[in-house]
Amino acid sequence: MVKHILAIDDVEEDFSKILKWAIEFKRLWKEGDEVAMNFLPLDTLAIGSIYEKPSTRTRVSFEVGINRLGGYPLTLLKNDIQLGKSETVGDTSQVLSRFLGAMTYRCYAHADVEELAKHADVPVINALSDKHHPCQAAADLMTIMEHFDDVSKLKVAWVGDGNNVLHDLMLACAMLGIDIHYAIPEGYEPSEEVVKRTKSLAAKNRSKVVVTNDPVEAVSGAHVVYTDVFISMGEEHMKDKIKSFDGFQVNEKLVSNMDENWKFMHCLPAHRGDEVTDWVMDHDHSIVFDQAENRMWAQMSLLAYLVSEGAWEAMFEFMGLD
Repeated sequence: MVKHILAIDDVEEDFSKILKWAIEFKRLWKEGDEVAMNFLPLDTLAIGSIYEKPSTRTRVSFEVGINRLGGYPLTLLKNDIQLGKSETVGDTSQVLSRFLGAMTYRCYAHADVEELAKHADVPVINALSDKHHPCQAAADLMTIMEHFDDVSKLKVAWVGDGNNVLHDLMLACAMLGIDIHYAIPEGYEPSEEVVKRTKSLAAKNRSKVVVTNDPVEAVSGAHVVYTDVFISMGEEHMKDKIKSFDGFQVNEKLVSNMDENWKFMHCLPAHRGDEVTDWVMDHDHSIVFDQAENRMWAQMSLLAYLVSEGAWEAMFEFMGLD
């Protein structure tokens, strides 16, 4: 049966292994390790990446990462193909499955990536939808694991909109037993269905899920604070929305309530002066550019895991991981 990753909890059982793989493979590759440099599980395969939305990190990280794994990245912009216009998503999926080794899809409606996966004979990775952003969550938790030795003792705080990035961050933290506290203005809460899934995972892994409307309460004693733009791509017409986020900016005063070794995270691009100040973005404790780089390494692990699980497992054993 073909595996897909439409939300980060689709890889619940192997999530920790996927992150460990990415961290160690990154280290080996940067050291010029011969085995890592010649690990080409996507050799001869074309990997298609469909984009309805503009992208910097997603497009570059997938194209470079696929190339480093020996594959051929094929970028398909929304005006390049007939997807959803003169051809249904399902028909497009069946056609592309005949040519490609896997597909990634950055779209607006989550129902569209579900439809693509439903008809695909090859793995599909959700590269962002309005409900989920699993690739970002994989990079985020990889970054956290690089900066903290024992993630089980961490408190991660989210301050901002209850959006797709929060959805998969919540799920990812719960899968690793990390406490997640989130502060959201009234009326912008995350999906109740995703919250229910998160709480189920948290109960299994003995972590906490705490919601509040007070940013100070959320970040008090936290090790990580994470935010995103208050007005997301596709919401540009909702300019009045930003008024609801008064007091939710991550700034010097807010982080003063955190653990002394606090870290700041943002999925980027950031609207400096809105959800975060320059002081925080440019601080030594900001790890936003580590996150950005790790999009590639985390996605490389996800791709190898989906497309060539045997080769991925062999590399896992070679790296001496457990």
